[in-house]
Amino acid sequence: MGLESSMKVVSRLIYIFCLTLLIAGCATPEARLKQEAKYLGFDRRIVQGTDFKHVVYTNKAQGKGDELHVYLDGDGTPWINNRWISEDPTTRNSLLFRLMSLDTEPAVYLGRPCYHGFSDTPPCQPGLWTNERYSAVVIKTMAVALEQILKSLRTKRVVLIGYSGGGTLAMLLAGQVQNLQGIVTIAGNLDIEAWSSLHGYAPLIGSKNPAQRPPLNPALFQLHFAGGKDQNVPQV
Repeated sequence: MGLESSMKVVSRLIYIFCLTLLIAGCATPEARLKQEAKYLGFDRRIVQGTDFKHVVYTNKAQGKGDELHVYLDGDGTPWINNRWISEDPTTRNSLLFRLMSLDTEPAVYLGRPCYHGFSDTPPCQPGLWTNERYSAVVIKTMAVALEQILKSLRTKRVVLIGYSGGGTLAMLLAGQVQNLQGIVTIAGNLDIEAWSSLHGYAPLIGSKNPAQRPPLNPALFQLHFAGGKDQNVPQV
């Protein structure tokens, strides 16, 4: 192969490489999550909540046990630079995907309403991923969606695993989940008023605060992880 031909091949490879990076950069957050889910061997489906649709990912351990681990993700990107409301709040960090890929028990990732590409689908509106992200509306539709999942899988025991704001939702959902055995939170925001005050944010008007709810059943297993150097949700 001559020098000129070699240069053409190299140029084409560079072009393909740059085009691939461009496509990856332009892909939506949900498209990137779908790609990673496929790589990890997860199955994706849509589950109806109340008036909202929820994206659900399941691992390959379905049917191998009576206990189901339900993963609830963080708040994602509700705001851009803490100033502008995001058009798509879907998480840009797939931490829970990586954790779920290590789980040997049957597990599902339950997406929030208006996330995963549904932000512009009625009745979605920005309040549901900003001030009302932990509202009764959000809790109810997630409880209904989870009930549909549990019926289809005939699960006997359930453990909620929430990361960051997903920990908030786990605590708020606890009273509405049948056969709940335990709750695990990772950097969970368990007092949203204290968190807002710490960062100087406006109160999340319309959201429920786990710290102000009645105590959960003492028989319920709870494990809450907090990072010693976490500046967003510090140890209480």
